[in-house]
Amino acid sequence: MSNKCSSMCDGGQVAGGRGHGAGTPMWQRVQASSEAGEQPCPARHCWVLDPVDASGTKRAGLLLEWRRDASALWEGRVVYVALLRTEGWVSVEEWLPADRLAPAE
Repeated sequence: MSNKCSSMCDGGQVAGGRGHGAGTPMWQRVQASSEAGEQPCPARHCWVLDPVDASGTKRAGLLLEWRRDASALWEGRVVYVALLRTEGWVSVEEWLPADRLAPAE
């Protein structure tokens, strides 16, 4: 891992209320770094607000990348775990609208 990526992914700058960019949506932070010519580390801790198991409980996730959908709204590709069957947990990877993700704090 490069020094630039490890410094951008440290605990003080993870997408959340602490450190650099507090209060700024995650996608805007990544976009600002890209526009500044930096190669940001795309992985960020986040909360999935509406997990596929419809539990009503937010799930810890790992945001892997951003894209714009057909209507130019931001979506994040996330990985998280969900309780889909009574037998246990499964890993889920999906694209979710930005308003269904929150910064980890």
